Amino acid sequence: MIPTLRQNFNDAFTEEKYQNYLSSISNSYPNALDFKIAETPIFIDQKFTSLLLELGDYVNGEILSNPFKANTQPSLEQQANIPNEPAFPACIVMDFAIANNSKDELVPKLIELQGFPSLFAFELLQEEALSANYELPENYSPFLNGYNKEKYIGHLKQIICGSKGEHTVLLELYPHQQKTRIDFYCTEKLLKIPIVCITELEQKGNQLFYTRNGISIQIDRIYNRVIMDELDKQPAAIQEKGKILLNDLAISWVTHPNHFFRISKFLMPFLKHPLVPTTLFVHQLAAIPENLQDYILKPLFSFAGQGVIIDIQPGDIEKLKGSAHWILQEKVHYAECIETPTGPAKAEIRLFYFWDQAKQKYIATMNLARLSKGKMIGVDYNKTATWVGGSLAYFEKI
Repeated sequence: MIPTLRQNFNDAFTEEKYQNYLSSISNSYPNALDFKIAETPIFIDQKFTSLLLELGDYVNGEILSNPFKANTQPSLEQQANIPNEPAFPACIVMDFAIANNSKDELVPKLIELQGFPSLFAFELLQEEALSANYELPENYSPFLNGYNKEKYIGHLKQIICGSKGEHTVLLELYPHQQKTRIDFYCTEKLLKIPIVCITELEQKGNQLFYTRNGISIQIDRIYNRVIMDELDKQPAAIQEKGKILLNDLAISWVTHPNHFFRISKFLMPFLKHPLVPTTLFVHQLAAIPENLQDYILKPLFSFAGQGVIIDIQPGDIEKLKGSAHWILQEKVHYAECIETPTGPAKAEIRLFYFWDQAKQKYIATMNLARLSKGKMIGVDYNKTATWVGGSLAYFEKI
């Protein structure tokens, strides 16, 4: 995006540097890296960074507004309502496309958002690997709002582990089989919290336990990585185990399962901003738009691009089962703005927002980026291409 920096990086690039970069990641956790890592980071100038942060502040303002809870309550109608939901989650992530506006200027466009964690710990490892193997420009950082590695870790520990010495676990379904397991291992090492599978849970009264080395250990706080929609697809015995979480337990959540549904694509139709694509609930359509080529269909609670229909065909909307679970979203035309030796790539930036208790607001702290040369951004859709995959954005310091 910054021509001189891009040219300098591409000129200095070698396959040996890239392989050393990958080794720096995989050697730390052998056989744990299960997704494509792009050959390059991306570099973002001050103007684009300011637009990105302004858009994120608008979205967060809507989340913190009075209508939020009432507007998003219908997202829970088809879900099991889990007790002890706090008003807002401790973290939010937002995905922004790098797109062109009508003046052919690069601007961010909000694509999706989640009241759910992301690769918060892994990105520290990725940043270390990038810095160790590439010459990166000065005055650029993957951190935002004055954060550095130490401040980021301190805030991350606070939101995940709490401030009262609670025993916290990272909870997932079959964690060692997940594609994101390298982030679990990074989290375990960084924050000294155990990784627990949902199948290990035991309830005694209103308390939750797991067993390690023959010792029953009480859980006070859950760093939740379980996607409830995935739990519903498991065999009956696993689903039954998961029903423990529906009980009124003496635990706190980061983030609460209800927030996965409230702060999601479900929120998009309520956002009205020039940099937010027009989004409509399918079941509320008075008529099907004639210009369907300008929209995509998305299931509300899927992740990693699952179920998305990019090129809508006649009859697709009519055939939907459970249309209340779908949105029609204006197409965003990603800019092919990252020049690479094998052709231009598109990019998306995910910002990590942490709740700041003192300031009573969400703060953008760090990020991840994804590069693509296909119709979709997710790494699963670019397996055979080069200069695509998971990456990191470096922002010009403001």
